[in-house]
Amino acid sequence: MVRAALWLVTEVGEKNIFTKAQLREAFPDVAQIDRRLRDLRDHGWRIDTSRDDPSLLQQEQRFVTRGADVWIPGKSKAPKHKASLTAAQRAKVLQDDNHLCRSCGIGAGEAYEDGGGIELAKLNVSRRKVFHSDGTIEHQLVTECKRCGTGGGLDRELDLGAVLELVEALAPLEQRLFAKWIEADQRSFSPLEKLWGIYRTLPQESRAAVAQAIDDMTG
Repeated sequence: MVRAALWLVTEVGEKNIFTKAQLREAFPDVAQIDRRLRDLRDHGWRIDTSRDDPSLLQQEQRFVTRGADVWIPGKSKAPKHKASLTAAQRAKVLQDDNHLCRSCGIGAGEAYEDGGGIELAKLNVSRRKVFHSDGTIEHQLVTECKRCGTGGGLDRELDLGAVLELVEALAPLEQRLFAKWIEADQRSFSPLEKLWGIYRTLPQESRAAVAQAIDDMTG
């Protein structure tokens, strides 16, 4: 990891792009050099992939900013929130999250519905950076499927204060409806919402036919 950090600073430079091939060519004697590079993110280094920056090609990464000087003794120690989870902690998080990925909603063992072949979801426990209203920052545990948790350049972050402000801004009726969704841990869609979802998938000619039908019925 230290060698990878020094290579980024001396050979690549901040804001510049490098490829996986260049990384492996620079460290032909290091197994899993990609993983060693990812470990730098635990120390504040920002290295974007194509998932973080759509302008990058799949084989490209961008060294955005350097973090802690991991080559200095004591600086390479991972932060406390990166400590390994116990089996009991992991089981509790999965149970609290109803064994559902909190990024895409898929359950353990369910197949992804993207037409890319049969792939069954596997759930892991991830850490998410949470910003509180008082300015404090906390890393909270959350269930995430392997697909959602793979390839991210930075930890997922959320502003809890902003979310609470949106809740407070809801009308009383909307708050009661939202509370029911929270209690059930799912949202039920009305027939109108389901129809809208179907309509949005239609080709232009079919959308025009639906629009004409509505116009005939309401006109």
